[in-house]
Amino acid sequence: MTALVIVGHGTRSAEGVAQFAALVERVRTRAGGMVGDVEGGFIELSRPPLTDAVGALAGRGHRALVALPLVLTAAGHGKGDIPAALAREQQRHPGLSYAYGRPLGPHPLLHTALEERIDAALAGADRADTWVALIGRGSTDPDANAEVAKVARLLWEGRGYAGVEPGFISLAEPSVPAVLDRLRRLGARRIVVAPYFLFTGVLPDRIRAQSREYAAAHPGLDLRVADLIGDCDSLADLVLERHAEAVRGDIRMNCDTCAYRVSMPGFVDKVGRPQTPHDHPDDPVGGHSHPHPHPHQHQHQHQHSEPVLRPGAVAVVGGGPGPADLITVRGRALLAVADVVVVDRLAPQELLAGLRPGVQVVDAAKSPRGPSVGQDTINTALVRHARAGRRVVRLKGGDPYVFGRGHEEVLACAAAGIPVTVVPGVTSAVAAAALAGVPVTHRGTAHEFTVVSGHLPPGHPDSLVDWAALGRSRGTLVVLMGVETIGAVAAELIAHGRAPDTPALAVQDAGHAGQRSLPARLDEIAAVAARAGVCPPAVFVVGPVVAFAAEPVLATSGH
Repeated sequence: MTALVIVGHGTRSAEGVAQFAALVERVRTRAGGMVGDVEGGFIELSRPPLTDAVGALAGRGHRALVALPLVLTAAGHGKGDIPAALAREQQRHPGLSYAYGRPLGPHPLLHTALEERIDAALAGADRADTWVALIGRGSTDPDANAEVAKVARLLWEGRGYAGVEPGFISLAEPSVPAVLDRLRRLGARRIVVAPYFLFTGVLPDRIRAQSREYAAAHPGLDLRVADLIGDCDSLADLVLERHAEAVRGDIRMNCDTCAYRVSMPGFVDKVGRPQTPHDHPDDPVGGHSHPHPHPHQHQHQHQHSEPVLRPGAVAVVGGGPGPADLITVRGRALLAVADVVVVDRLAPQELLAGLRPGVQVVDAAKSPRGPSVGQDTINTALVRHARAGRRVVRLKGGDPYVFGRGHEEVLACAAAGIPVTVVPGVTSAVAAAALAGVPVTHRGTAHEFTVVSGHLPPGHPDSLVDWAALGRSRGTLVVLMGVETIGAVAAELIAHGRAPDTPALAVQDAGHAGQRSLPARLDEIAAVAARAGVCPPAVFVVGPVVAFAAEPVLATSGH
């Protein structure tokens, strides 16, 4: 008899891992000798890893397996990530073969389970006056999202609900609030939110949280959340049914609308994308990645080092201190595959000329003390474009985590369920000084440096800077966004102990052909900068290291 390995994606939820393990045990019990052996493992995030599950079966002499992806819809994990991980197991265990089972849904057993969860939430209330919001995971694969819509329709047919509308918690529209708004406009007074998920995890928790928030904002609405499908007999029986299909070779996969095989509007980049490895963090090989694979290709090469920006994801990229050639290699590679670039004024504008044809550029226009786009508007734009399935790069000047509000954007994307990554950039706090021939630290001269924002002057009620401590400090001080406040900053530093003749330096347009470096005493730097017409972007450096600016250096700025 053919053994069965149940393959889960993985979750950071300990409860979700326990539910998966309970299902594996339930399948083992209900198999009743019809299955050679049963193990379960994850491709990431959770233990046990898939390699342990396959290794256990191989160690007991099994060479023919059914590998069943424990997924509700066929999307990236089922079409590519799991087959890639299984291909590696075949390399580890020569002679091992496997039949790949199809996804669990849509299936009447799941529809019945959903119906039971909805009825439990209704607690006897009339179905005819109840609308259901069926919330799936959401995917950058349109076929997977269409499957959720199909389940919603099948759940509606013949069950007597007022209506069933599909929605998604990440990567696809409509979102949970959007589908609830739609139902409310259709006249719904009672809504049951039904998560189309197997086990507890981050995303189901997010569905509950967003539902609670919506209910609190609409007190006249009777809003309830149904339980997940969970570990149950019907789910175990469906797993065994899929095992039996795979043994018979009865794998009725629908490839007519698979974006990995057929060019679909808005998803033409997916066709023929090569498959790459996907390893559990505990895998002895180490590391894993999430590129878009070709789902029907089981040979692969390791490409872990290649930066990947998936449709529906956001990368917050530091563009460096100004010149286009000082962006990181990874940042430039992500720009090369972007569909949308949301760009700041201080980001390297020359990079925009090298974008692919058709890339949408959104100007964030964040000018110092001038017209600018609000941060909430920027956050909304990132989420909106990502939910439309686009690759979004948020291109910022310097480093996104140094006075760049980068983490505010990361948090906004995370709250919306959008995958987001950060690519560090070279910060002008160090680069401007270096390009002017000044090291921020130097043996025997400065063993520390501090970077502060001069956007708020000393004494401002919202300032968090301990200016008194900086006045007493002997280290290097770098002031960003200080063109208008450098006079007040210098006076405050002198008042708390810095010598008036401490060397200071203003660096404007660092790294560009028009770079200017203006040295002065601390008590004179504001007047020198004003007479020279220094304007943003400019960086001020204070401390003994500034004396190095007068010494000859070899092509520090590259100009």
